[in-house]
Amino acid sequence: MISSNDFRPGVSIVLDGSVWRVVEFLHVKPGKGSAFVRTKLKNVQNGSVVERTFRAGETVPQATLEKITMQHTYKEGEEFVFMDMETYEEGRLSAAQIGDRVKYLKEGMEANVIRWGEQVLEVELPNSVVLEVVQTDPGIKGDTATGGTKPAIVETGATIMVPLFITQGERIKIDTREDKYLGRE
Repeated sequence: MISSNDFRPGVSIVLDGSVWRVVEFLHVKPGKGSAFVRTKLKNVQNGSVVERTFRAGETVPQATLEKITMQHTYKEGEEFVFMDMETYEEGRLSAAQIGDRVKYLKEGMEANVIRWGEQVLEVELPNSVVLEVVQTDPGIKGDTATGGTKPAIVETGATIMVPLFITQGERIKIDTREDKYLGRE
């Protein structure tokens, strides 16, 4: 159990049978009446956001989340096969469970799988990955005065906006959180 006075951004709690993560909180002490905590909570399973008010000192169950380091070994049909790096057991995840970052997932890549009981809540990929450009238009010489960008398709199938000087076959570093080009590798 956790007190509403201990809420901080990132704290996970269980409400109505779902896991919620505290996004924002504000401890309010009105001039008249008792104090309360106003929060903005995000549902970890489906991404919905709600605002909820708790009495100061009210206790709610804290979610016990387990973070496991797993390595993506191969893709079989529509499922991605991961191997637990400690027990060497295999587990299968769908693209929906991994989320929109699935476009950066490459064989041999390690990821943190966050579980609540037996349910997979989130898959955390590294903040940046290095991938090879497999298709992009050639840059035109002298066309860089404005610092323009062009689309490039990387080896995992993701499309990233890159500077005009990037050519096919180059390895580039990509920020997976913001879908941004970070530089050559």
